[in-house]
Amino acid sequence: MIFETHAHYDDEKFDQDRVELLSNLLKENNIGKVVNIGASFRGCKDSLELATQYEDVYAALGIHPEVLEDMTDENLDWIKANASNPKVVAIGEIGLDYYWVKEEEQRAKQRMWFNKQLDLAKELNLPVVIHSRDAAEDTFNTIVGYNTQENKGIVHCYSYSKELALEYVKMGWYIGVGGVVTFKNGRKLVETVEAIPLESIVLETDCPYMAPEPYRGQRNSSLYLKYIAEKIAQIKNISVSEVEQVTYENALRIYSKVKG
Repeated sequence: MIFETHAHYDDEKFDQDRVELLSNLLKENNIGKVVNIGASFRGCKDSLELATQYEDVYAALGIHPEVLEDMTDENLDWIKANASNPKVVAIGEIGLDYYWVKEEEQRAKQRMWFNKQLDLAKELNLPVVIHSRDAAEDTFNTIVGYNTQENKGIVHCYSYSKELALEYVKMGWYIGVGGVVTFKNGRKLVETVEAIPLESIVLETDCPYMAPEPYRGQRNSSLYLKYIAEKIAQIKNISVSEVEQVTYENALRIYSKVKG
């Protein structure tokens, strides 16, 4: 079975077939568990609703760095109040995104709310799902300050160097590998997968975004995780079944509230 560690089935792109996918198609296609990830505050509520509705769907609650308007103490209070739900397995996705944000004042706000949500995760004893784009140094330095034996997480949609990935692995963190590993211009991620142990990798789609080859540019879904597993198997020169089994076990370790 395959564990989908990062999906957005609350997205409107799934309005036409969400029920069919989550009720039947995923399990019929070897997808065992799905974690739906909150990004906006609305997305957090929708993720929790999906997790409540479907047995094998779980939720992560958090505010994405690009959604600064949703970053309020009231919303964090709601996340804290609902994180005790047994279907809530992480705080995320949280982090830093400097791609569009050039003003230091806005970046400072992102860092403030990143730290607040990390503190919340530590208080709740939940892992975190990290979004980081064009913010490698600030993200890493923040996580180094947060990291303890108990406080771990996934660096989602990893896009930095293999050397930095190895530093995360040394701390006991997991690297999220998605469709980019199949792209012709995905060499950096291929090198990362080559460098780090399989025991530090989790599979993800970020659907409906980032579909792997041969579906690049189309709507993504967990049905395409097999292409990511096949590419990792090719890179590591191992069987696809080993990739699926080990990454499934990895996901169960980091999302420890999920029932295996």
